[in-house]
Amino acid sequence: MTIEWYPGHMGKAKQQISELIRDVNVVIEVLDARLPSSSSNRLLQELRRSKPCIKVLNKSDLADPSVTKAWVRTLEKQSGVRALPLSAKHYRETSQITKLCKLLAPNRGKPGNSLRIMVVGIPNVGKSTLINTLAGKSMAKVGDRPAITTCPQRIDLGNNIILSDTPGLLWPDMKDQTAAYRLASSGAIGEGAFDYTDVGLFAALFMMQRYRELLMTRYRFTEVPDNPTGLLEHIGRRLGCLVSGGQVDLNRAAEAFLRELRAGKIGRISFEEPTEFPDAADTIASPSSALTSTNPQ
Repeated sequence: MTIEWYPGHMGKAKQQISELIRDVNVVIEVLDARLPSSSSNRLLQELRRSKPCIKVLNKSDLADPSVTKAWVRTLEKQSGVRALPLSAKHYRETSQITKLCKLLAPNRGKPGNSLRIMVVGIPNVGKSTLINTLAGKSMAKVGDRPAITTCPQRIDLGNNIILSDTPGLLWPDMKDQTAAYRLASSGAIGEGAFDYTDVGLFAALFMMQRYRELLMTRYRFTEVPDNPTGLLEHIGRRLGCLVSGGQVDLNRAAEAFLRELRAGKIGRISFEEPTEFPDAADTIASPSSALTSTNPQ
């Protein structure tokens, strides 16, 4: 199945971001630490141009720590970019952002010369959670569904810092279906745009290839099945995804497996490593093809 997802408000969002970014001093791009390349948007890269940028690797508590460290080293080779892994839910971690913004724009953040920052990113990477944590109160809608924020807003963080929140922005043409399947696996794409079984099989094959030991520990396997369909069937039995006759409902099993994967219940995993993207030090705006086929059987 080909995944296509571009809610109607996103076209308007691009124009809004393009207009707002002109007056911004620092751009904060929120990425998913588990897939920094696939969760980066080339449109945002074009709109940002040469403005200083902090690439926040959010949900780092769900990502493979060693892989995240490699991404930080790679991203910081880009001109004007600082990379910061964190969990947007924790104020102690997010408080580093405003300090870093002041370093990147040293002449701003003073009376009469406010520091203007903008938070951008694709849907469901944690932009609203980050903003609420920075503001110390609920300023932006938060949910476990993508595309919660649909219009921009300005928030006064105090200390002469003004923050602009923007809607999540995807690219309208998902030519790279491996990236699309990774995004669907992580929860960044609306569930109506993909088939749970297809995406579950994709994620199952990836986990078999990269994180077999985590699967064995979580689901108490003595041996991991040798194909993704068999893996989902085993997981479905473990999680009670059965229909009459004791057969596994593969779609329910895939949905349950993806929920566990997204929540970190299987363990800390990263869907992609910088070594898969030879040009990552220059830009990660155009995700390249990945490890596996998007339609494993």
